[in-house]
Amino acid sequence: MPTRELRLINRRGLHARAATKLVQCCQPFSARVAVNHGERSADAANIMSLLMLAAPCGTVLTVMTEGEDAEDAMSAIEALFDARFHEDE
Repeated sequence: MPTRELRLINRRGLHARAATKLVQCCQPFSARVAVNHGERSADAANIMSLLMLAAPCGTVLTVMTEGEDAEDAMSAIEALFDARFHEDE
């Protein structure tokens, strides 16, 4: 199960649009994706659970992928974080 710590570097953190983009990023993969912030955990397929993480800019999230294409899913998620959820375009 690949696990990475990823920092939110987009201006508004994990807000509604960013959470939607994360859900959409994970949809093509069969892997299950969990996102943790402190004691809170969210399923990356559920926008509301992601928003409940209350993760502003600068927050380090622990992302875990599990399943057949877990590495590919993790690579896509890392690219999304690195691209700042495409908000600065």
